[in-house]
Amino acid sequence: MVTLTINGKQISVRDDATILEAAASAHIHIPHLCYLKDINEIAACRVCCVEVEGVHAMVTACNSPVREGMVVHTHSPRARETRRINVELILSQHDCHCADCVRSGNCQLQQIANDLGIIRSPFEVQLPKGLRGAFSTTFPLYRDYQKCIKCMRCIQVCDKIQSMHIWDIAGTGGRTTVDVSNNRVIKDSDCTLCGQCITHCPTAGLRERDDTQKVYQALADPDKITLVQVAPAVRAAWGEAFGLQRKDATMGRVCAALHQLGFDHVYDTGFGADLTIMEEASEFLERFTAGELKTHPMFTSCCPGWVRFLKGQFPELTGWLSTSKSPQQMFGAIAKTWLAEKLGVAPEKLFLVSIMPCLAKKAECNLPTMRTAAGPDVDCALTTREFIRMLRADNIEPEYLEEMSLDDPMGAHTGAATIFGATGGVMEAALRTAYWKLTGENPPPDQFAAIRTGGTGLREATYEINGTRVRCAVVSGLANTRRLMLDLKAGKAHYDFVEVMACPGGCAGGGGQPISIDDEELYGVRGARLHALDKEAKLRFSHENPQIQRLYREYLEKPLSPLAERLLHTDHFAWNVTDCF
Repeated sequence: MVTLTINGKQISVRDDATILEAAASAHIHIPHLCYLKDINEIAACRVCCVEVEGVHAMVTACNSPVREGMVVHTHSPRARETRRINVELILSQHDCHCADCVRSGNCQLQQIANDLGIIRSPFEVQLPKGLRGAFSTTFPLYRDYQKCIKCMRCIQVCDKIQSMHIWDIAGTGGRTTVDVSNNRVIKDSDCTLCGQCITHCPTAGLRERDDTQKVYQALADPDKITLVQVAPAVRAAWGEAFGLQRKDATMGRVCAALHQLGFDHVYDTGFGADLTIMEEASEFLERFTAGELKTHPMFTSCCPGWVRFLKGQFPELTGWLSTSKSPQQMFGAIAKTWLAEKLGVAPEKLFLVSIMPCLAKKAECNLPTMRTAAGPDVDCALTTREFIRMLRADNIEPEYLEEMSLDDPMGAHTGAATIFGATGGVMEAALRTAYWKLTGENPPPDQFAAIRTGGTGLREATYEINGTRVRCAVVSGLANTRRLMLDLKAGKAHYDFVEVMACPGGCAGGGGQPISIDDEELYGVRGARLHALDKEAKLRFSHENPQIQRLYREYLEKPLSPLAERLLHTDHFAWNVTDCF
């Protein structure tokens, strides 16, 4: 431990702490833009400069270690002036048209500039020429060079957390910017569309493709019947944008808000998740009992970012994927067939929107394998952030909405479906139903809870079900996934069933979720909320969903039936990663 003084306050901290960490421990805030602990500690923005007595130069607090007896001033006249000049210089190379920016009101640069009282920059504005919107408008990830402040966060997150190395420095001097690495075009890169670069960008240098106008057009079309499905992870996060407590950000309020926007029918993707469990658990047991998994595991396939990663990085392992479609796509396939029959309308008249915590879902619903003669299974996928923007555009205040019920017959869902949004949830839900299929009785609902603990790295557990040992693994984050894939290929790891989520913490930490202006990683609390909803649910097993039972009884017959195979399963070899752009 060392003792130092910050703003006249004596503080004791570990000797390996930085000035920024020491100040934070005493509730002293030092503004910063580029800093992400253990990920980006390069002092690129220099907004965190402080004055240290006895040191001539200004010191960057984010990467300067504390010393015994150090005296620091975070807001001395010299520190204030330095910080202000640094922010003004950043603003001189930043498109400051905040009124038409998706991050307005949730932008770290905007907040710091406002806090410093900057009303105009004295420096000449020098924006990159001819680069705004340089990416194809069909690609789900949009890059705005004129919003980029060159903090390098996207580079470091993509390299260290996701191991994809999509971004790199381009140009020199005043022309320096961040661009796709190796002189590639983004749509031809290995980008998995995880969106972690977006959620860690402090401005709108990166954002998702905005599809809200496409949805507004469908809502206004009198010949369209609009349906919307909402993913489990969305309900754990959408209320953050409106200051709602998580317990108050209910699905009933989401339903009411969507009806107020003009949607004809509102459903929960949890129905699709329960259906996915029925098919994927059955597929796993079929492969397992046939001895197919003696040499390799079966991978879950509900995360399109992970599927893109595998096909791009380890294409030789594509056959290890479950053929089951994701809940989004299963829901769409049934909505455009069975539900259309129930509603008594032609499938072509249905316009199905999904609200997802994910960018990769935008690409998934455009895949050539996710459509029929009637058109795509899902017509448009919105992120949680786009949904929030639509609510704000119509001045809808969720706090005052009277809760509404989801529509039948695809509104029912179980607790097992809800935990799909948290890493380990797919595995746990599948094991609950696999146990029932093998034994004829339900296990205790939390019997497989061990697979959900252990942070964002690799989690593993072995369960004995009816005398059969099942070796399971769960992993989230693509850097962790890459290590697991290499171990599997080298024969250093052996599992029967593996769940992979591209984003740390699973869908709860998805790239389409609300962005914390305070750099909080919220997948943990969001995931905990989903597990709490599971515990509160009356039904906690996918096979007990009465509407799923009805679907099989009236239409599909049984899991893995010929019709189920045609509608609910897919050929992962039938498309390339650029097919949807």
